[in-house]
Amino acid sequence: MTEQSTLLLAKQLKELTKNPVEGFSAGLLDDNNIYEWEIMIMGPQDTLYEGGFFRAIMTFPQDYPLMPPKLKFTTDIYHPNVYPDGEVCISILHPPGEDKYGYEQANERWSPVHTVETILVSVISMLSSPNDESPANIEAAKEWRDSYASYKKKVQRIARRSAEDM
Repeated sequence: MTEQSTLLLAKQLKELTKNPVEGFSAGLLDDNNIYEWEIMIMGPQDTLYEGGFFRAIMTFPQDYPLMPPKLKFTTDIYHPNVYPDGEVCISILHPPGEDKYGYEQANERWSPVHTVETILVSVISMLSSPNDESPANIEAAKEWRDSYASYKKKVQRIARRSAEDM
């Protein structure tokens, strides 16, 4: 499986390099390790994150694409679907199959058809519209629901700071 995942990741990296997708950039963290990518997500226009630059690390398992990668922001970010330590929690990054808690349908979870591009497009979409029904960051979800003005101010400050740190 390792050889197949290496070839697939190399192909996806080559494709993203040749045809960049608006909203993010991706490259290897270390040229000798195809399983760890450095990601830069630009805060989407018309969202609270607009103008921000958010770094993340995407780590692929040896059995990719059968199992999903992990995505963890290394830049400070405040969002209901991002754990306080930066790890992103969205359905397509959850292992395939039935959800033992019954929250997600199997077709919402990881599938080998996903690529780095589809994952990152989903993350950008997540920034635009949080899912507060199953939050990874309970404090952010509560603030988003109950005190939106305060949430907005905090997120915009973080986005500004991320741009200054570039």
